[in-house]
Amino acid sequence: MKKLEFLVSNLSDLPKAVDWVLTHANGRKKIMLYGEMGAGKTTFTKAYCAYFGVADKASSPTFSLANDYIYYENNIEKHIYHLDLYRLKTTEEAMDIGIENYLFDAHYCLIEWPQIIETLLDDSVMKISIEISSKKVRKIVIL
Repeated sequence: MKKLEFLVSNLSDLPKAVDWVLTHANGRKKIMLYGEMGAGKTTFTKAYCAYFGVADKASSPTFSLANDYIYYENNIEKHIYHLDLYRLKTTEEAMDIGIENYLFDAHYCLIEWPQIIETLLDDSVMKISIEISSKKVRKIVIL
């Protein structure tokens, strides 16, 4: 099966990339973001939040582990959770921060460095790799 890929050449391409991801998500709201340090996982998440009209400035949750962003859809409060599991060492640590609450609720959730929770994931999640093609170009690949 051919992998689906989207090239991002500059920041102005990000809204189209988010739209492309949502089109291929088939309703999935849990998105695992893979990629090396500096690939653009947090930048993609910022664009994702902007796409939905989040008023707050999205930032990396490296130290807080989880950020909660609010947006409104038909005057109903919705959430986008953004987690960064880079500092976690075990699945038990992920369980201690309540990872199952993020994985099994009705809201969007983007998780950077999800490798530590691979055993908890099923087909209901979308896995995306962000690859560095050059200094400015990134390739978003649906795994």
